[in-house]
Amino acid sequence: MEEDFELPTGDEMMMNNDNQLDLPDDGPTLKVGEEKEIGNQGLKKKLLKAGEGWDTPDNGDEVEVHYTGTLLDGTQFDSSRDRGTPFKFTLGQGQVIKGWDLGIKTMKKGENALFTIPAELAYGSSGSPPTIPPNATLQFDVELLSWSSIKDICKDGGIFKKILVEGEKWENPKELDEVLVRYEAQLEDGSVVAKSDGVEFTVKDGHFCPALARAVKTMKKGEKVLLSVKPQYGFGEKGKPASGNEGAVPPNANTQITLELVMDMKRPNEGAVVKVKLIGKLQDGTVFLKKGHDDSELFEFKTDEDEVIDGLDRAVVTMKKGEVALLTVAPEYAFGSSESQQELAVVPPNSTVCYEIELVSFDKEKESWDMSTDEKIEAAGKKKEEGNVLFKAGKYAKASKRYEKAVKFIEYDSSFSEEEKKQAKALKAEKLCTKVLELESRNVKALYRRAQAYIQLADLDLAEFDIKKALEIDPENRDVKLEYKTLKEKMKEFNKKEAKFYGNMFAKMSKLGSLESNKAEAKEAEPMSVDSSEA
Repeated sequence: MEEDFELPTGDEMMMNNDNQLDLPDDGPTLKVGEEKEIGNQGLKKKLLKAGEGWDTPDNGDEVEVHYTGTLLDGTQFDSSRDRGTPFKFTLGQGQVIKGWDLGIKTMKKGENALFTIPAELAYGSSGSPPTIPPNATLQFDVELLSWSSIKDICKDGGIFKKILVEGEKWENPKELDEVLVRYEAQLEDGSVVAKSDGVEFTVKDGHFCPALARAVKTMKKGEKVLLSVKPQYGFGEKGKPASGNEGAVPPNANTQITLELVMDMKRPNEGAVVKVKLIGKLQDGTVFLKKGHDDSELFEFKTDEDEVIDGLDRAVVTMKKGEVALLTVAPEYAFGSSESQQELAVVPPNSTVCYEIELVSFDKEKESWDMSTDEKIEAAGKKKEEGNVLFKAGKYAKASKRYEKAVKFIEYDSSFSEEEKKQAKALKAEKLCTKVLELESRNVKALYRRAQAYIQLADLDLAEFDIKKALEIDPENRDVKLEYKTLKEKMKEFNKKEAKFYGNMFAKMSKLGSLESNKAEAKEAEPMSVDSSEA
């Protein structure tokens, strides 16, 4: 999805994502019957009934609630329950009092909470005559029934996406993927101008209007959405004449499109084991590699693991089974400035190379939705370790991808403990900060926030690296100095080698490994049995 939008500067990313980067509080999670303050403006929340999962609505989402509003003396002034009709509004748009916008963002589906809202976050010194007096503190008993996610997917108001049916998994189609969709496009007066019960197209090439390709890259398999499309992502100033079964679209017309992503075509994912027929040549025709031809074994490798040159790695994940392609790979995506001894010939420095490749078969890396919780923890730990190794090697883009994969293994699973969810949030912060630092390597705020994330994940050596670098840039930064003090205390508490890669989230993985090791040792200690028939 990220390739759709212009990437902001590092400072903008930090400012726009502060709410994502704040690490979890050290205090306990709110339990039924407990009350705590939200923010620092006097808003209090008491949990009456726990909700489902751990997802919460965001600004722009349409939420549906039941509520009862009372004064502090118990006088009721409003109730959707008495009316028998839930109340719907758009979160974060100023359609309700500020205390509601702030409080309901913290709720899960099905959750029931009592909010105590000071006058400054309610109706202020004016009140709301005749039922709410001036400077009144209010209490609202709120139940979050449901919400619909509405996103400005192009960040310019051109396409708003409302999810009607949640999709499966977490993968989104990429530029080169072929997708199968159903859609119906209407004008504002309700007239249908186009409809298809199933059409295939390559995302890069698009179909019908630009909005379809833009939207489908944000969708998951099985997801159904309603798109509100402005002319710049529809048919613009000229509109579209009627043709075939499609109606005319007037100039500067807004459209509404119901879109369902039925499926995306199967290709190898990152981490897949692929088997290919392969011939590698220099530009003068010299063959330096030949696999899978003349009865020789197929060439097998794992994608995204640096087992082959970057150009080959990138190309094979865009291919379908049985596809044959001719690749021309520039030196920076091949063997670079070094000479490379290959199977049949030497590849000189700075060589552009050519490959004829046929994707014979592939086994996709196991996806998170097919894993148990323990498998997800183990997979997340492995990706995180790989990311740390790449980070230390200065391969920041690849490190960021590994961190992102680690997060994706865990962030949609409601079976994780609260501690594991805290670790997931820290991983997300770590990933975002790394992206910021790819743009601005001397961004002190990003270094500071990433150090905080590393401390949360018990990667104390990486945290120290970031803090020292931040202090080199801004020696008098008070927050960084305090964080360095915290880090030193942590380093005293933990053995540095043990804490190097493993945080609390991966303790299960360590225990499983120890258990297997103990079993193996016990087996080795057993006396050997002798088959008397072979004696």
